[in-house]
Amino acid sequence: MNIDALIDRDAIRDLLARYTYNGDRGRVAELAACFSDDGVLEYPGNRAAGPDAIVAALTDGARNPAITFVRHHVTNPLIELSGETATARSYFAVTSDNGPDHSGTYSDRFVKTAFGWRFAHRTVRIDWQSGSSLFRPMLTRP
Repeated sequence: MNIDALIDRDAIRDLLARYTYNGDRGRVAELAACFSDDGVLEYPGNRAAGPDAIVAALTDGARNPAITFVRHHVTNPLIELSGETATARSYFAVTSDNGPDHSGTYSDRFVKTAFGWRFAHRTVRIDWQSGSSLFRPMLTRP
């Protein structure tokens, strides 16, 4: 692996962290800025294309007010580089006010832009959700 590949992998890991930190802190515009101009966020029950639509989808007012603490823990990103594009798969686990809340996988496609690596498409799948989850039902895998 050459130095450029190492730099790209590190930049993608940084993007994964920026998305997560901004989301957990309710900084939706900063989270949406992690996407390319036509980037897609697809999660259970919703799909939004472009940063403005992502902001609108994530601020639709449907969040449970009992949720005051959220932490996403992202692990084992498998990153594959291919020139100006890349893919990754990662596990995530979410802790909220009630403890372990839900977990699943991210399937990502990235594109290198003038502003650095950005999400071209992120698919969120929920593998497990606690019966006491404070989030709406989201289970996508039996």
